[in-house]
Amino acid sequence: MKEKSIELLNKAVADELAAVHQYMYFHFRCDDLGYVLISNLFKRTAIEEMMHVEKLAERILFLKGEVEMVAAHEVKKIHDVKEMLEMATQMETSSARDYNLWANECAKNADSATKKIFEALVDDEERHFDQYDKELDNLARFGDNYLALQSIEHSKNVAAGRPVE
Repeated sequence: MKEKSIELLNKAVADELAAVHQYMYFHFRCDDLGYVLISNLFKRTAIEEMMHVEKLAERILFLKGEVEMVAAHEVKKIHDVKEMLEMATQMETSSARDYNLWANECAKNADSATKKIFEALVDDEERHFDQYDKELDNLARFGDNYLALQSIEHSKNVAAGRPVE
């Protein structure tokens, strides 16, 4: 019973670590281009994903398991913002689907505490999906002007000596 939960929790750790790395890469790329709003969205999401790793690791340790700190996949070097957002929506959809399945599996194994962790993760992943999906909608509606406005605002703040986040 607990061995299966530990296995699923470690799969989630791998997924979350991959997301942290991917979103931080996207954050760096977007920040370099002056796309502050999207850059900050990727950064905030990466930080949330790090907090997910911590919750998962705590549960693994409680179950007397070993936390496997290996990302599920390598960072994909994407430079196009639309492709970044599309990948992010795919990642969040996949995670929510997996976590739903794993919550059900934990319930079958009478591990309600791990089930609750996976259910909470589903809520977060669906919220992340919604944020990235809205950004994709904005790009579709406003095109490159949406990104240009972010870049212009960033440049104005730098030129005025205001702090840039």
